Amino acid sequence: MPARLPRIRTDQRRARLAVRHHLAVTAKAPSTVVAAGDLVGFHATDPRSVYLEAWVRVRDATVESIQRELYEERSLLRMLAMRRTLFVVPIELGGVMHAACGLSVAASERRRLLRRLQSNGVTKHPERWLRDVEESTVRALRRRGEATAAQLAEDEPRLRTKIVLAPGKRYEAAQSVSFWVLLVLATDGRIVRGRPRGSWISRQYRWAPMEAWLQGGIPEWAIEDARAELVRRWLASFGPGTFADLKWWSGLTAAQVHAALAHVDTLEVVLDGGEAGLVLADDLAPVATPQPSAALLPPLDSTVMGWTQRDWFLGEHRAALFDRSGNAGPTLWWGGRIVGGWAQRADGEIAYRFLEDAGRDARDGAASEAERLGVWLGRAKVLPAFRTPLEMELAG
Repeated sequence: MPARLPRIRTDQRRARLAVRHHLAVTAKAPSTVVAAGDLVGFHATDPRSVYLEAWVRVRDATVESIQRELYEERSLLRMLAMRRTLFVVPIELGGVMHAACGLSVAASERRRLLRRLQSNGVTKHPERWLRDVEESTVRALRRRGEATAAQLAEDEPRLRTKIVLAPGKRYEAAQSVSFWVLLVLATDGRIVRGRPRGSWISRQYRWAPMEAWLQGGIPEWAIEDARAELVRRWLASFGPGTFADLKWWSGLTAAQVHAALAHVDTLEVVLDGGEAGLVLADDLAPVATPQPSAALLPPLDSTVMGWTQRDWFLGEHRAALFDRSGNAGPTLWWGGRIVGGWAQRADGEIAYRFLEDAGRDARDGAASEAERLGVWLGRAKVLPAFRTPLEMELAG
């Protein structure tokens, strides 16, 4: 008769989340580098989310301290990785993500750009054309040190070439090829997104040669080793989780996840509801439940987006807090679970709403965090790039 599998209950999963994701007051991280590493990267599709992900997790975080780690110490790297999503990761994690996910993303983006160059009649020899433009662009960037796409187009005019996206569709649009060339160069690890133009809420980046950011370039990993390390890190931070969670989060195929797991010492456990979960073999000991505390997490926060099966911390609040594409909006947490949402109004006020009764302490904690965030943001506006039902209602 097979041995009974160990069980990890939902309250223990929430305790692990609150501690390991630095949401509990007693578990704040000492730096953005530590926090981003412990979450296996900060989701960075919206540059403002990176600052808010750090604000909620790092002791005494300021815009200046986050910028210092990003752009002066250059201990963090902004890169496309899992699910073709932009992340901010510690330098030492960059090689893992690049080999585990980035290389396949780079190959896919290159094939897509070559097809677009050909279908738009830009050239009869797209591979040669792209190779020439890439090399010319990298040379121009090395001369300048740092540059925007527009500045690079002054040095390499072919970057101004227009290509039509989604021809014949109602959302057809023409776009400069510079966006796609720079994207391919970045996913290949040759260039990196640097300091944005304007303030920290800007979406327009300057670019820098990778070797200027990271001497010697991104560390090389064997793909199999990198995928195993990525899986191990996810389990250390997000475990227990299901195979479906890991496959979705990593963006790897089922076969690739199975192959990676074969190199990681794991145990199967039973989750509440009877689902099978995975943990690292040395991670069965319970985590002490921290004192409950409130947390305001930004849209697409790495914690919220860390699993595909979220009912154990999301409850019945998906319709109010996610858009139709599955993007998470701003969320209000208490004791390792989502209990509501928040938004910034036009006058800067942080408005929030509980979607369930979490008690008086939760109400007091949310009020304190909303006031703290409003002061921290000052006049900066952090309207999400996409809107979710509760966020739109609260924003007014």
